[in-house]
Amino acid sequence: MAEIIDSDDIDFSLYERETEAQQKVKDASIWVQELIDRIKNPVRSQHTLMPWAKTHNRIQFRPGEVTVWGGANGHGKSLVTGQVALSLCAQGEKVCIASFEMKPIKTLERMATQWAGPDMDSSAGLIDSYEQFRDWTNGKLFLYDQQGTVTARQVFAVVRYCAKERGITHVFIDSLMKCVAGEDDYNGQKAFVDELTAIARDHGIHVHLVHHIKKPESEDSKPNKYAYKGSGSITDQVDNVISVWRNKAKERAKEGGKTDREKEHDCLLICDKQRNGDWEGTIGLWFDRPSMQFVGEAGQPSLALYENPRLSA
Repeated sequence: MAEIIDSDDIDFSLYERETEAQQKVKDASIWVQELIDRIKNPVRSQHTLMPWAKTHNRIQFRPGEVTVWGGANGHGKSLVTGQVALSLCAQGEKVCIASFEMKPIKTLERMATQWAGPDMDSSAGLIDSYEQFRDWTNGKLFLYDQQGTVTARQVFAVVRYCAKERGITHVFIDSLMKCVAGEDDYNGQKAFVDELTAIARDHGIHVHLVHHIKKPESEDSKPNKYAYKGSGSITDQVDNVISVWRNKAKERAKEGGKTDREKEHDCLLICDKQRNGDWEGTIGLWFDRPSMQFVGEAGQPSLALYENPRLSA
């Protein structure tokens, strides 16, 4: 079953300090030998993918990077990142979600629905799906149980603990504004993201940081990396910036009885930055309400998120 990481059970103070300098100063021959080993045994690319086939050649998540996920309130950031997290688990990754805005049971309820899809349509089916989801998440999915504001030191300690003690390779932090003093604490935001990028690099993990954008002129305005709240250094320092935008104009038209926009996307993923990739642009998704999933094409059935997307594409 998905495991809860509780601050009452773990002394996180052990992970609040970086490794001592003498442990980081190493003989150059170590890295030279690594270069030789790479030639003898070429290492396959370690990047991981999002669940949608049309994203695979465009956006990848690499070890040692930080991705910022942004968007306005109610635009689906948590749904998208939850679906991505499940797909990462299916690719053999270990994932921890540290949501300071939602209790673990609520997070898992939504993710279980995405994982099971239309099977969760009755009480018996619901229990069976939960039991299968419990078994499937065992050793793959972890949640840090703390809501409300946390200190930056606590967050860094949790990420280090996840990497060093649990072998976790992807950590989702929701959200940045729960980890710093305030929206106008630009120095605090810069220092937080700077340290987070260092931890990701040093431990070879990928950190996903959820953030909010400034209130747009209208709900129909699409965000970009300059629309993020707080310091501009946030998007400057991270490796990837992906915004989630919900097509509320289509929703309003549908509520008004208009059906001529059905083929229009329900959501956009807007990649404004990918430092180590060669693609930036916009990807349209459609929302499948019964499964609470986003799918790649209009009318497409829900995805089997328990399958590795590399094999099912």
